Amino acid sequence: MLLLEHVGARSGKTRTTPLGYLSDDLGLVIVASKGGDRRNPSWFHNLRAHPDTEVRVGAKRQSVHARIADAAERTRLWPKVVEIYPGYDSYQRRTQREIPLVILEPR
Repeated sequence: MLLLEHVGARSGKTRTTPLGYLSDDLGLVIVASKGGDRRNPSWFHNLRAHPDTEVRVGAKRQSVHARIADAAERTRLWPKVVEIYPGYDSYQRRTQREIPLVILEPR
């Protein structure tokens, strides 16, 4: 579990959201599933507006830059996130949108 700090795209308020993650050579990978909802989670929109942020993993705080995984990265990473949490597969089947994977690159 990591704690993602993000700034509201409209409100400008700082928020913290706990999320599961995958460690990868690219950085930390989080899944914008929102349980298979037709819309992306609020934190996803906030990261698109303010991609430079911080995360906490355990006691370690890290500055990161958020970006959406490209098609090749998503193809490689999707099976890995499903291995960690198989529910992501059913979430993807439940929605028409492609669930984004967000890569949090160290800065």
